[in-house]
Amino acid sequence: MQEKVTFGLSHVHFATYTETDGAIVFDTPVPIPGAVEMTNEAVGDPIKFFADNMVYYQADNNQGYEGTLNIAVVPDSFKEKVLGEETDTTDGVISEYADAKTKPFALLFQFQDDIKARRHVLYSCNAQRPSLSSTTKTDSTEPNTVELTYGAGPVIIDNRPIVKASTSHSSPPAVYDGWFQTVYTKTAVTAPEGA
Repeated sequence: MQEKVTFGLSHVHFATYTETDGAIVFDTPVPIPGAVEMTNEAVGDPIKFFADNMVYYQADNNQGYEGTLNIAVVPDSFKEKVLGEETDTTDGVISEYADAKTKPFALLFQFQDDIKARRHVLYSCNAQRPSLSSTTKTDSTEPNTVELTYGAGPVIIDNRPIVKASTSHSSPPAVYDGWFQTVYTKTAVTAPEGA
């Protein structure tokens, strides 16, 4: 069973992570509401080695994706956890400091298709600061949107460089239903011995 068409974007989440002694530990995914559009362009030119007046050897060079996510607004949670902005607890003001350090994160999302929505995760993303803009209200009253630009590259999980993972129509309910509760890794769903 294979889908014929894809349409729709929903359930966008982000999950920051830390690396300790070579192990990646993902935080709980946090929703990014108001997703409008997403594009992910493949990065990595093929490797070609020329000899004997021809392409003697060639191989793929998967360096991940360059992506954009168009959303209604950037959530304060994303500004703080990913972009490194700071909220003053005494007056609630969120400040962007020039020396702020961004944090890598996993990006989770869902594409609807004609059979069942397919869920995805890009494991290691780094976001750029979004532009700050707006337009005056007009008769059409069309809302403004914000575009987040990010790079999504490989990260080492289970001793292999992985860029992304997606559910399929054979994914068990435990994996599919829990997709936005924790970041999927193969070890997280490995059955214990004797199970």
